Amino acid sequence: MQKTLDEKIARILKDSGVSDFILADAKDADMGFGIAAPGVQGNSSDGVARFHSIETYRQNMREIVQQGLVDIMLMSVSTSEILTIEERLFDDSAVTPAIRANDTSDIWLGESGDYKNQPSLPFQTITLDHAQCGKSFCSPEERSLGVDLGLYSITFNNDAILDREALQEYAVFRIEAEEAEFRHFLEVFVPNAPGSRAPQDTGRFVNDSIARTLAGVTRSGRPLFLKMPYFGPRYMEDLVQYDASLIVGVLGGPAGTTHDAFQLLWEAKKYGARAALFGRKINQSEHQLSFVKILRAIADGQIEPEEAVRAYHGELQQREITPKRDLETDLQFTPSN
Repeated sequence: MQKTLDEKIARILKDSGVSDFILADAKDADMGFGIAAPGVQGNSSDGVARFHSIETYRQNMREIVQQGLVDIMLMSVSTSEILTIEERLFDDSAVTPAIRANDTSDIWLGESGDYKNQPSLPFQTITLDHAQCGKSFCSPEERSLGVDLGLYSITFNNDAILDREALQEYAVFRIEAEEAEFRHFLEVFVPNAPGSRAPQDTGRFVNDSIARTLAGVTRSGRPLFLKMPYFGPRYMEDLVQYDASLIVGVLGGPAGTTHDAFQLLWEAKKYGARAALFGRKINQSEHQLSFVKILRAIADGQIEPEEAVRAYHGELQQREITPKRDLETDLQFTPSN
């Protein structure tokens, strides 16, 4: 099955002005949030939150893949083993399966620890062999059983020692990936615990870090595209005009109002982004398939944010689903979220 990701990458690289837009569902949160990853299903009698099961989380992935409106389904390697290798979910789908290919300690955002306030440390839980065939050594013919695309993330903290370590780990990964014919896209976070070294201009710091990182990478090791926070029009345009061969994508971030999510996607595309990866905003929506349907319409230029919020509430009404926020509240734009 031809994958929409491959088609869009080819068209964007040929002409960066095309309207193609890559949309991904980031359901790798079990590597960061622990048992809270599948989302809250309600509170117990003592008021403590109770969460959905990992199987519910995976069932939502199955349904979104079958819907066929996202280009990438990003998973943990344990989930990919089930959906990609065992169930063969993606064989007859235009959706590309992908896995989180490395860990950084700052993605551990569960309620039981305090890692987010400590400087990020890079490492890998997985090996690419496990991603490609589910075991520690793959024969050449077994590599196509699993995924050939992964997310690699880096957090720079404006600390020479820590940032050098992050780049060295990335170099090791790229060599392993090239030998395994494994593709990746690169996620760059904001400094999570820079202390007294906090950059005065975070957007410029991240842009500069990306440019320096990729300056030392040849075509064989370059990421397919970027995933990064959206800092606003100026920073997006600066990065896009710096290197037309670099496909820039944005991350969705924390769940806010529905308008927040739709405005982020619409504005990022307006100023040059050609990809977006939404995780919590999809997972915490009232009806994930409807939310993805509206995201796709925005990404394809069919609808603008305010109208999209109204359309989403219309979808919920048709399905007799009570929204978390009334329409007036959900139309509010709260970018601090």
